[in-house]
Amino acid sequence: MASRRDKVLFAVFGVTVLGLLIPLLLLGWYLWQGSVVAEEQRLDELSQRLGEQTERAIIDTRDLLDKLNTIEATPCSTEHLNKLQNAAMSRPYIRAVGYWRAVERECGAGFVQGDALTPPQASRIYDSGVVAWWPGPSTKVGGVELFLMRYGQYDVAIDPRLLLTPGLLEDQKVGLWVESMPMVAHPSGAVLPNYHAFEPGLTVDRAEQRVVSRTSLGTLFPIDIIAVQPMAQFWQRYLPTLAGVGSLGLTLVGLWLFLILRYFRHQLSLASELREAIAHDQLQVVFQPIVDLETGACQGAEALARWRRENHETIGPDVFVSLAEETEQGTDLTLAILRCVLRELGPQLRDRPDCPVNLNITGQDLASTRFSEALERELENARVPACAIKLEITERSLLNTDDVRQRIKALRTRGHRIAIDDFGTGYSSLSYLESFELDTLKIDKTFADAIGHEAVTSNIISHIIVMARSLKLNIVAEGIESGHQVEWLRQQGVGFGQGYRFSRPLTADAFRNWCQQSGESK
Repeated sequence: MASRRDKVLFAVFGVTVLGLLIPLLLLGWYLWQGSVVAEEQRLDELSQRLGEQTERAIIDTRDLLDKLNTIEATPCSTEHLNKLQNAAMSRPYIRAVGYWRAVERECGAGFVQGDALTPPQASRIYDSGVVAWWPGPSTKVGGVELFLMRYGQYDVAIDPRLLLTPGLLEDQKVGLWVESMPMVAHPSGAVLPNYHAFEPGLTVDRAEQRVVSRTSLGTLFPIDIIAVQPMAQFWQRYLPTLAGVGSLGLTLVGLWLFLILRYFRHQLSLASELREAIAHDQLQVVFQPIVDLETGACQGAEALARWRRENHETIGPDVFVSLAEETEQGTDLTLAILRCVLRELGPQLRDRPDCPVNLNITGQDLASTRFSEALERELENARVPACAIKLEITERSLLNTDDVRQRIKALRTRGHRIAIDDFGTGYSSLSYLESFELDTLKIDKTFADAIGHEAVTSNIISHIIVMARSLKLNIVAEGIESGHQVEWLRQQGVGFGQGYRFSRPLTADAFRNWCQQSGESK
């Protein structure tokens, strides 16, 4: 009966829509006009954001140059180069910092060192003493034309590509000029109209079939941005809507079938199965030991979730964790993992809270008080102290808001320790991490892999360790697989580690036995 009813409703729906062809065509025209306005506004907002972003970067670089000129250290000494390296790492768009004596660049740090970057003639010399070299063949290093600013005895090399955030650009072309000189274009090598040909604001260039946005800003340097959206791409973007109005019958049939299929697929989708698995505590947890690199004693473990579907297919955490976040199930997943940890290791955590389990949390967990309240409730029910559960959040998920800071502070006040996981894969600087109350920094596996190799990351790990020490954070190295990695990390003062060198992820029983055999920490 239900199937027959659906067929009748489908037929009635199709006939009704066909009778509304003219109103729908008018609606299509209205939607088209609204889409044009929305696209113009989007390009204007994009240009404004890119311009302000570049402006802040240049002003910030000017301030950094002031600070560099106050450094007290023997020029080009190890101490001096370390300070330059720290400065080079402090901003994601900076590629190098150099020290000059008169007209010669004597040494530097970052991706370009020594005198490898000494352009013959400056593009601009300002009354303030700032000297600037715009990107060009003379500033080209490693295939990238850099933007240089020098003040006093120091220069800073900026990768202009990083002044434009790729995630904002999508499929439009963007060009950025500083002091009427081209700084960067996206995509690389894109042919862009001269910004002088357009007034500030939005222009619909019907002759060239494009929408052009020009934004001009001016403080330390005048900045102009041109964003171009071809009309052809705009048509392509909205083609499904327009085609739907033009061929109503076939589209409505397809839409109706799509909605029906989508409904049934939703019932059987991976997201729905995950929701069921979370609701019925069907997830499993394994534990990867964290050890003292000096003694080899177990210092705790990181809880790693595992999911096996009813058809015995194993879904990796890289899939279902992302899926949970995309479907707003992130906090439910975290709490399900917590409950599993408490079931498996509750007695041990009550007896040995100094050997904690690390629970991975996400930005969604810190976005409201729901996770914090549920965490407290679950621990009270299990009679497990807060200090027995350490919370790990990835660097990329650490939202820079006052609410998040307050929630982290409240969790630490209750006794939880906070760790930054996979550090080095994002763009956090020293000043950014200083704004949060943290306890532990976990160095990403990619840096452990680089130990002993001639790679950029093998140099960066030393600076990460120094940065963590300056913040008085405990350091845990992830992904340790060999003895020489352990020895190098110990020499650098790294206290703790985890990885296959010590143990693969273990079940709760195997983890308890492993701790006893390896000798638990005192």
